[in-house]
Amino acid sequence: MNSGSAGCLRGKERGLNFYVLSIVVAAYVLVVAYLGWLGYRRTRSAADYLVGGRQVHPMLMALAYGSTFISTAAIVGFGGVAAMYGLSLLWLVMLNIFFGIFVAFVVFGRATRRMGARLDAHTFPELLGRRFRSRFIQGFSGAVIALLMPLYAAGVMIGGARFLEVQLHLDFNLALFVFSAVVVSYVFFGGLKGVIYTDAFQGGIMFAAMVILLFATYAHLGGFASHRALTELAPLVPAKLAEMGHRGWTAMPEFGSPLWFTVVTTIIMGVGIGVLAQPQLAVRFMTVRSSRELYRALIPGSLFILCIPGVAYMVGALSNLYFMKHEGKLAIAMVMDPSGKPNVDKIIPTYIQHAMPEWFGYLFMLALLAAAMSTLSGQFHAIGTSIGRDLYQQALARGRHQERTLPIAKLGVFFGFVLTITLAYRLQPGIIAVATALFFGMCAAVFLPAYVAALFWKKATRAGVTAGMVAGLVVWALWVLFVHERESAALGISQMLFGKPSIAAGTKWTVVDSLIVALPVSALVTWLVSLVTPPMKPEELQASFGQ
Repeated sequence: MNSGSAGCLRGKERGLNFYVLSIVVAAYVLVVAYLGWLGYRRTRSAADYLVGGRQVHPMLMALAYGSTFISTAAIVGFGGVAAMYGLSLLWLVMLNIFFGIFVAFVVFGRATRRMGARLDAHTFPELLGRRFRSRFIQGFSGAVIALLMPLYAAGVMIGGARFLEVQLHLDFNLALFVFSAVVVSYVFFGGLKGVIYTDAFQGGIMFAAMVILLFATYAHLGGFASHRALTELAPLVPAKLAEMGHRGWTAMPEFGSPLWFTVVTTIIMGVGIGVLAQPQLAVRFMTVRSSRELYRALIPGSLFILCIPGVAYMVGALSNLYFMKHEGKLAIAMVMDPSGKPNVDKIIPTYIQHAMPEWFGYLFMLALLAAAMSTLSGQFHAIGTSIGRDLYQQALARGRHQERTLPIAKLGVFFGFVLTITLAYRLQPGIIAVATALFFGMCAAVFLPAYVAALFWKKATRAGVTAGMVAGLVVWALWVLFVHERESAALGISQMLFGKPSIAAGTKWTVVDSLIVALPVSALVTWLVSLVTPPMKPEELQASFGQ
């Protein structure tokens, strides 16, 4: 066959694949639209919009929880980080399953569902506010979510848009706007029911695509023997990473090294522990009928977490072996931007484009869009309800104007969309994993001690929880602005005020995540202030805990 005939065949194949892609995308959009419409039809009250009427099936809850938890940040962002740092990120999968599923469902989920039903709470801030009889706590929590969750949402948006940019050669800015607008539309109209229906469908797509990717990667690289081959690449670790403590892609970084602190404190602990206090996940526990439904969701939830991020981190690390075999380069060398810095957010999309057939690239594109849309829908819903229910209707209007809750919540969804897409256009390359870890760490520092105290400590006081939340936010913000060099250098405030990117420059504190400092401070302040302030009245505790 001559080259002209071969080129003609390839052109026909690309045309056929694009035709098939158009049909699949159209079908996908129609299904998502139908599920959003179904949520709209079944949303008849504020309870339906905010907590799905508390009648959601456990399988739907598990898939919606998992697909909201795991986003393009895990697949594209952290998958790219695994390509750079190695399989040490698999410890994050273990923490995600242990804390994010077992502890979250069995310990926190049961208590949250019971207390949420007793207090008729519809949002995470409302649960805290009604437990401690404090409009300030509810309004403060709502404001923190509304203002800081867009940072995480922007990272998720960027992950989906980056894949569209690489796979379909679309303009990044156009891709960013279009699919985020689709998400906003079904959250705006369908409420939490629309979110859960679409999330469950998208979770199924994500699961199927990641299973195919895992088997295909092992087939490319010789099965489990590829792990030994990856170990043998250790001498090729770039000098800069080796100086930071990188010892190869199948080993943990050197204990106590800057890279060890980054991997352990920021990535593994920051995200692994921070999941327990994610507002958009905690509200899922209020959607089921009973605690037994939560137990039934354990196995599918665990399998989902094991498959999605587990495969992403495995494939991310193994992509180094693939690129060395076929291109003679490590993964980070394949994604250098014009300034000479690697954009790790492009590693997984680039691997898919090089190693997988074109049809799988389209399938994986749908999986990533599903991952992004499922997480964004939960985030926009949380932002909207925080503004409409928590900040406006409870904190500012002091319980009046109940009829305005849904309209204001929908305006809040639109506000979240505008702020998120503005951040997404402005954030620097390689930001996905950083933005995710920042938000998870903030949630742990601000909300986790208050959440634990609300559910399990009857001696916690209104003043103690308020002081702990404020202290956690202040310490987290100061550490991000002035100490943790990855963020403080990018923000530039420390450089402007003190003439250096971090006030701890030259010490290991610059690589210690804010969670490690802010969470203990928040917990300690909550405990100490609760000990010295008047306890809550017995009748208030009875309303929260029952007899």
